[in-house]
Amino acid sequence: MHGSPAPTPPVPPAPSHGSLTVLQGAALYVGAVLGTGVIALPALAANIAGPASLLAWLALVLLSAPLAATFAALGARYPDAGGVATYVRNAFGERASAIVGWCFYFAVPAGAPAAAMFAGAYVAAAVGGGSQTVLLTSVALVIVVTAANALGVTISGRLQVVLSALLVALLLAAVAVSAPHARLAYLHPFAPHGWSAIAPAAALLVWSFAGWEAITHLAGEFRQPARDLPLASGIAVVVVGVLYLAVAAASVLVLGPAAGQADAPLAQLLVIGIGGKVRIVAAFAAVLLTLGTMNAYFAGAAKLGAALGRDGALPRWLAAGSLAGDVPRRSLGVVAVLAALATAVVAWAQLGPKPLVLVTTGSFVTVYALGTAAALKLLPRGSAAHRCAGIALIAVAALCVATGWFLLWPLVMSACALLYLALQKRLQKRRDARLRGARRKVAQTDG
Repeated sequence: MHGSPAPTPPVPPAPSHGSLTVLQGAALYVGAVLGTGVIALPALAANIAGPASLLAWLALVLLSAPLAATFAALGARYPDAGGVATYVRNAFGERASAIVGWCFYFAVPAGAPAAAMFAGAYVAAAVGGGSQTVLLTSVALVIVVTAANALGVTISGRLQVVLSALLVALLLAAVAVSAPHARLAYLHPFAPHGWSAIAPAAALLVWSFAGWEAITHLAGEFRQPARDLPLASGIAVVVVGVLYLAVAAASVLVLGPAAGQADAPLAQLLVIGIGGKVRIVAAFAAVLLTLGTMNAYFAGAAKLGAALGRDGALPRWLAAGSLAGDVPRRSLGVVAVLAALATAVVAWAQLGPKPLVLVTTGSFVTVYALGTAAALKLLPRGSAAHRCAGIALIAVAALCVATGWFLLWPLVMSACALLYLALQKRLQKRRDARLRGARRKVAQTDG
């Protein structure tokens, strides 16, 4: 990383000493991808595009299959804590790797307040308290996921199985009990804001499908990464696709025009189907679902930060915990502190979740773009995974266009990453020069 520029040696596959099972891996995937998106984004997407938002959901479900397959194939071949940053490093060198690493690592603390706000809206709808309840919920969620990950990935993996099982049960129940109230008439007009509104709706929904890259940072934690990671990913693709489409369709067909104004659409579906004080149950479930998402992302980001410290893209102090089986507590602490600061800023500025979602997804789109490009270079040509990478790259390019101005944030992160590398190299040259000078003085003294 230091000294004169040189070709970056590939990061070899590390021997796995992990303990994650296929079930725990699938649960982490489901929690990372499904979680908070399903409790709030059907309403936000319907507000932008009306019933036509269902086409955006369908497009992203179809995109998720090749995207998940691409990252699973890379994780199986290179089970390293660096995840996408490692793949990009092997393909394009240290600068591109640092860009990807910074975009992902610093997107998680920015996205955490948005995820927590979604859960907080459910809690506030159930118990009252408004913005104060939302803030207290957010702080509590950050504390809980930090504590769970500080205990190690085995504990957080077991927790994730319980959370994901609850998630699947809750969503199936909401769809089933509200189905008798569905009305096809709510599909008209299908595109009240024009067909062009589908693109910004899709850009917003990228948040819902971000997560296929998050678990790659934990690839080395699987017992047999080459077998377990693709299997866990495949299970999650099916579960996520079916549930997302079911909930999105139920939101449009049951809530109708009110779907775009619903703060807690999942709770409303349960209330319509069952009645009573289901909002309290939905709030409790929303908190657990948000825990699942934040748990998976905090775990992945903590491992990534340790890998970036190991590779010199972040301070070396963060490198502790980069090996499989180790707990990256220093990196986890940084993520938690940044998430707490972001939560405080959001509360002070009274920002809603939408801008935070778009800023975060802009970073994830950048990670996807460089990750799928790396896959085209690293995966065997002609293989199914290589073809999936090609499809995913084309689709991600379209998402970059749809994301628009919110790509400015990852551009800022990219500039910061490159500046950090340049400063590190300059400092290393100075240290090398001082060391050479000291050696010459010693040699002269000895002479």
